Amino acid sequence: MNCYLLLPFMLGIPLLWPCLGATENSQTKKVQQPVGSHLRVKRGWVWNQFFVPEEMNTTSHHVGRLRSDLDNGNNSLQYKLLGAGAGSTFIIDERTGDVYAIQKLDREERSLYILRAQVIDITTGRAVEPESEFVIKVSDINDNEPKFLDEPYEAIVPEMSPEGTLVIQVTASDADDPSSGNNARLLYSLLQGQPYFSVEPTTGVIRISSKMDRELQDEYWVIIQAKDMIGQPGALSGTTSVLIKLSDVNDNKPIFKESLYRLTVSESAPTGTSIGTIMAYDNDIGENAEMDYSIEEDDSQTFDIITNHETQEGIVILKKKVNFEHQNHYGIRAKVKNHHVDEQLMKYHTEASTTFIKIQVEDVDEPPLFLLPYYIFEIFEETPQGSFVGVVSATDPDNRKSPIRYSITRSKVFNIDDNGTITTTNSLDREISAWYNLSITATEKYNIEQISSIPVYVQVLNINDHAPEFSQYYESYVCENAGSGQGLFF
Repeated sequence: MNCYLLLPFMLGIPLLWPCLGATENSQTKKVQQPVGSHLRVKRGWVWNQFFVPEEMNTTSHHVGRLRSDLDNGNNSLQYKLLGAGAGSTFIIDERTGDVYAIQKLDREERSLYILRAQVIDITTGRAVEPESEFVIKVSDINDNEPKFLDEPYEAIVPEMSPEGTLVIQVTASDADDPSSGNNARLLYSLLQGQPYFSVEPTTGVIRISSKMDRELQDEYWVIIQAKDMIGQPGALSGTTSVLIKLSDVNDNKPIFKESLYRLTVSESAPTGTSIGTIMAYDNDIGENAEMDYSIEEDDSQTFDIITNHETQEGIVILKKKVNFEHQNHYGIRAKVKNHHVDEQLMKYHTEASTTFIKIQVEDVDEPPLFLLPYYIFEIFEETPQGSFVGVVSATDPDNRKSPIRYSITRSKVFNIDDNGTITTTNSLDREISAWYNLSITATEKYNIEQISSIPVYVQVLNINDHAPEFSQYYESYVCENAGSGQGLFF
């Protein structure tokens, strides 16, 4: 007699595996009968693997049949199933040896079960075949969709990168059996992101397929799909989104917003005064948008431009004082360029942007201006009242040329008229005062708030108007009968 393993229909063909006569290379295991048994010594179990599809929804799925060639159908033998899963996951018909799966199996949780089978003589209670192991493998079905495990995906790539530039690689995994057909073989495709991006079907590597300008659009959402079964009908799929941001490169030069600026400056402004700002714009960002302003053309050398690195504005400052009466307008040309430019990007910055600045000088009502910073006059003492001392002169530097009124501060000895002529009001005595320090004030008649003052020094010259005098009174004595030539006593 022979032992057979009866397997369920697979691929529509009933399989019958003989226990004896297996070839040397087949996956079989033969166990000899115990010595001394009443059965033939050559007889034994021959086991092959059983296969059960996962996710079967039936409450009892026939896996296969264990049968001993000693079983003559008289119900004298009892089949037993032992091992992990016996009785809970798998059961055996003790009379026929049919094995059933009574639970739905999931290959991703457990892919094989190692069980033991035994045949018992009901009458004697003794084993008629030696206990032996056999394997039930859970065969895979395509019940798991691909999943992207490293989400969210985000990548940064420089703008204007050439075609073929690597952006990022996305990877999906499939819990199905990679050795079971194409269940876990994935194929990647691009659902959103054309025409700027492409994905390699087998690796998930995303590459640039067309140059992009950050100044037009600075980020893109790309949707990648992964399909198992290499995209064949019935395949399952999963998707992921990738946020791709474009980093800036310095491919734009700064350009002035205006071709002409009009500024004004007061003629009274001191050097270093800020008289206005100019502004260029740059479509780049960050360091690539940092600018430097400078004067390209200023024949007068009167102005300068410095850069405010926080606001990226150019500040026009006064380098030399201006005078409305001397020159009331100026014209200068300014230029701007980026502070940082890589050598390979110089082609975008060959010619700097320029602008013209017209500067109008504002007239200020200035105080009178004396011809000299100070005056020194001389006059002899004892000259009569009203004697001429000297003339001072001041003028209005403004165009209207206001008449000037003169005055002397706190002086009772001198007088000055509207022509700036200084005269004496009293006779002068050098022996009383040899010098007079005067303060002459000039005031505009049209604007009495416009005042200027200068010092005037008057020296009184000496004349011979005093006889010699003894410094003290002398009293002398002489003796009577003193002879001629005899000295006196004091």
